[in-house]
Amino acid sequence: MEPRGAVAVVTGASSGIGAATALALHEAGARLVLHGRDTGRLAALAERTGGEVVTGDLADTAAIPELAREIRARFGEVDVLVNNAGIGWAGPFEDMAAHDVRRVIEVNLTAPIELTRALLPALRSRPAAHVVFVTSIAGRTAVAGESVYSSVKAGLDAFAESLRFELAGTAVKIGVVVPGVVDTEFFARRGRPYERNSPKPVPAGRVADAVVRAVREDRADQYVPRWLRLPVVVRGVAPGVYRWMATRFGGSG
Repeated sequence: MEPRGAVAVVTGASSGIGAATALALHEAGARLVLHGRDTGRLAALAERTGGEVVTGDLADTAAIPELAREIRARFGEVDVLVNNAGIGWAGPFEDMAAHDVRRVIEVNLTAPIELTRALLPALRSRPAAHVVFVTSIAGRTAVAGESVYSSVKAGLDAFAESLRFELAGTAVKIGVVVPGVVDTEFFARRGRPYERNSPKPVPAGRVADAVVRAVREDRADQYVPRWLRLPVVVRGVAPGVYRWMATRFGGSG
């Protein structure tokens, strides 16, 4: 589908990949619904793009049905949903508090599932619609020190794939964008900065471009950067080799 004129909801739009995606969709002609928690940043982005702001914390999953009702009441229709909002947590699993476990699960997995469920009737009513999930390479390869984050991103991958099969033949298409290390505030917010020399972080705009391609070209699965597909293939065909390499060279991000 062509984004021009489409109503596109972007979660986590106040910074990083979400803000870059909003700008890319704006350039493609979409009408934006900007969701996030930072009202100041969202207001600045809305002024720049002409988008409309809807605020809220996706960790409060009980409020998601009301969020969906507000979106439908204010905008009438939804053509594109970009499930981008996410949080990380890095460190030994035994040091992770129970409330941190719950929050990582709720924001990264429960919230996109519930928001998709709540907006699916609106999406299905459109002649063409798209849902894009921004996941992570951590969900496809697993990362030491990010056990809960890796597991919920893997769960989101599985949900997106299952939903793609379920909606086959309908007007609603499902896309997944799998970023690696991205140059955003994510690492500082998760509690541990990114300190490895390689791979180098990619600009958030590259992930945003992949989101727009997913909508325009019905791309089911994209890695950013593309070479990230290689370790996933190695893990699939030679899991023992992959585990040895990951244990010796992988470490935490």
